[in-house]
Formats: sequence, structure tokens, C-alpha cells
Amino acid sequence: MYEPVTRGSGRTGWSPGFLVKLALIALVDALGVYAVLAAWGAGSWGVLAAMVALLLVANWAYFSKRALPLKYILPGLAFLLVYQVYVVAYTGYVAFTNYGDGHNSTKEQAIEALLVQNERRVEGSPSSPLTVVADGGTLGFAVVSPDGVVEAGTADRPLATVDGATVEGGRVTALPGYDVLEYTAVLERQQEVTALRVPVSDDPNEGSVRTQDARTGYVFTSTLEYDPASDTMTDTVTGTAYTPDDDGQFEAADGSTLPVGWRVLVGFDNFVTAFGDDRYAGPFGKILLWTFAFAVLSVASTFLLGLFLAIAFNDARLRGRRVYRTLVILPYAIPGFLAALLWSGMLNRSYGFVNEVLLGGASVPWLTDPLLAKLAVLGVNLWLGFPYMFLICTGALQSLPTDVLEAAKIDGAGRWRTWRSITLPLLLVATAPLLISSFAFNFNNFTLIYMLTGGGPRFGDASVPLGHTDILISMVYSVSGLDGTAAKNYGLASALSIVIFVVVATISALAFRRTRSLEEIA
Repeated sequence: MYEPVTRGSGRTGWSPGFLVKLALIALVDALGVYAVLAAWGAGSWGVLAAMVALLLVANWAYFSKRALPLKYILPGLAFLLVYQVYVVAYTGYVAFTNYGDGHNSTKEQAIEALLVQNERRVEGSPSSPLTVVADGGTLGFAVVSPDGVVEAGTADRPLATVDGATVEGGRVTALPGYDVLEYTAVLERQQEVTALRVPVSDDPNEGSVRTQDARTGYVFTSTLEYDPASDTMTDTVTGTAYTPDDDGQFEAADGSTLPVGWRVLVGFDNFVTAFGDDRYAGPFGKILLWTFAFAVLSVASTFLLGLFLAIAFNDARLRGRRVYRTLVILPYAIPGFLAALLWSGMLNRSYGFVNEVLLGGASVPWLTDPLLAKLAVLGVNLWLGFPYMFLICTGALQSLPTDVLEAAKIDGAGRWRTWRSITLPLLLVATAPLLISSFAFNFNNFTLIYMLTGGGPRFGDASVPLGHTDILISMVYSVSGLDGTAAKNYGLASALSIVIFVVVATISALAFRRTRSLEEIA
């Protein structure tokens, strides 16, 4: 522990540095305790355990003299674990499940949703005067039964008799323990009111109270009945019995299933679907080839153009080099997503600047023809990427050892021989790791594809919303269903994400090994 310090007056006190550290750790502890309580309330036991562990490690690290190195690396390590390791591990887990539309939750939640979604009004049930009330921030209903008894409840608490209620005109106007909502407050929360279901009793088969006008309540009950003993869901109208299957849903003897299921482990089914299902296998092969071509051509074109400009502007005989260099890096200063969006408008077939102004009113389908769309993507990426390559090549050229170049000149080597045998190998040693990272970036350049072409034009023979300019990462986005063009399938999307990770990691490892051989040659 830190010891008090003796001040000039003879008094002792804590050092200012320790007080600052104490304040920071107190703030971290306060935020951590808040996160722990929130996780406890939400029932997220994994998050709760992780937060408790992080809090204990943080307090030990910053109050112990034996953990000095950990004081500096703990923040970065914590963010690494939360935003990288956890995300990768969870993606790996989801890849082996059926997580997606119809399988979003646990079995208990699926049963509750099925009972709620298959409701009808109980025949012969009376209508009851209803008042919308609130218990804190939780909405509830207060109803007056035909015999004059006032009952109130919320979605989590069934109707129960409340004594001391004030009833005027057959309707509750005041209720102990609840706040009666005014008409304007009810209108503000109209969707919550109409979606609210207050159970009649602890037995879910007795139904729940619902309302459409916030004034009259009706008792609704589900057409499905769940028997926990036999784990069977029965349709009370048709008498059909549904039992759980291995795919996380209730299935009848004739093969029909109920629409809501739950998450279960499905093994390698998602990977089999990605490579074996014709809906995905055909587009996947085309998209994989285009992704490699896009990444390789993007790196090669931007590097060659950037290198050419770097060599040109590195010549001391060129006047105005600073101005030229400033102009060259301007595309790099514009945010990528904004530049791609601007180019999407400029390449529009009907009113784009390129067709209307530069081509005199032509109608070139830059973004709707498969070949032209790919050329447009490569061209826009060249415009966006060459300033970066120009910067790194300029730095690499200016850092080359002049004594080696002078020795080559004295030995009689010409410019081309000096460039081929000395300058280029040394340049590749310096830039190869950056070229590898550029390949990985372009392999997952979702922003350019999404903003420029949206993955289009679409494949004519595909039953999924994929197109000719889609790369693997945009395919993952479309398959996941986040864009609303297809049913959500997070399991399949996660499986494809793992494939992308394996491909990029393998290529990067091979490229770095090649980089070491370049260093030996240089």
C-alpha cells in the first residue's frame, strides 16, 4: 500500500498522485458496480462474472506495489478482452447455432411468445371498464369487475384485488400504490398500452386482459396450451400436438411446425449450408473470386500509382513539389464513406456528373452493368487509396541509406540496375507489412461496396439478395438480414465470418513469411 507523506508543517497526508489514483479507481469502481447491478437485473450472469473479475483485478493492480507493469497494460488488456476476444468467441459460438429469425431466444421465452401470439377473446367473457395505471415506470391495468371489485396488475403481476380504490362513473380514478395516467400520457405510450397483457391469474391458461382503446378491457386466452409435464404444445382448436425437435422448434406428427423456436446448437450445419446449399454455394464461389480479385487489384493499382507519384515528386529537380504533394493527398483527407457516396451520385446513369458533364449526356450504366460496376469499384478505390500508398512510399524512399546508393553509383550501376537491385528490395522490406495490412483492409472493405454499389447489380439466378460487386463481408451483412432484404440468419453469417477470418489469417501468415525472406535478400 502507499504510505502517507510528511509535509513541511509536520502534518501527514496522502500524496497528490495517490489521491488522483484513488479518485480514478473510485470512479472505475462506481461504473463497475453499476454495470454489475445492471447485469444482475438483466440476468446476464456471464457479463456479471466478467465485470466482477475485472473490478477485482483493477483494484489489486492499482493498490498493490507488486503489480506495477499491470497498471499500464490493464486498460488496454481489458478492452482487448471485451471488444476482441469476447466478440471473436461469441461469433464462433453463434456460428454453431441456429440463431436467427424464429430462433432468437431461449425455449422458455419461445413458449411464452407462442402463447401470447396465438390469442383470441374468451367467448362469453364480459367487457370491463379499464384504467391505465403505472407503478413507477411499469404500465398496468386497473379493471372494475361486474360485481364492483377493483383489481389491478402489470405484465409481471397478475390481477389482484386492491382495497381503497376510488371509482367514479364505473371507472377507477384513484388507486393506492399506483398512478392513474392522464389521457395525454396514455396517448404518448399508446403502443405500449395496446401491446400490454396483464395476466388474469398465475395460471397462464386463464388468459390475460388486453385493450385497444385504453377504456375497455377484454379477456384473451391462447389457442395453444403448453403442458410442462409432457413438454407438449397443443392447439386447442384443432387438437394438434406439437413436441420439441432437434432444430429448436415445436413440430407436429405431419411435419408442420410452430413459427417461433429457440436457439440450439446445430454443429456444422451452417458451414454445410454455406458450401452445399445451391442458394448460397453458387453466389459464394463467385463472390469469393471477386473478393480476391478486388483485394489484389486494389493493392497493386494503388501501390503502383502511389509509388510512381512518390518517385516523381521525390526528384529534387521538380519545382513545386510541396504543392503537388498536398494536392495528391487531398482524396485521403475525405472520409471514405462520404467519398464513396459522392462517387455513387457522380456515376449515376441518369443524372451523374460523369455521364452528364464529362461524357456529354451519355447513358453509361456504370453501377448497373456487372463489368462496369466492378471497374467503377476498382477505379473509386484507386482514387481513395493511392494517397496512402504515396505517403508510405515517399517515407520509404526518403529513408533509404544514401551511402548504399552512392556505392552503387561508384561501382558503375545505372539507374535501372540501382532501382531493381537496391531501391526496390529495400522499399519492399519497408512497405511489405503495410501492403499486407492493405490487402486485409480491402478484403473487408465493406464501406466502399455498401456506399457505392450496395453490392449490385444483383445476381439474376440467386434466391438471396447478393450481387456482382458483393465481397465476402458485404455478403455476410446481407445474409445476416440486418439490411432488411432477407430473413435474419446470424448463425450462417457468423459461419461466413469465420471463413473470412481463416482466409485472411492464412494469407497474412504466408505473406509475412515472404516478407522475412525479403529481409534476408536485402
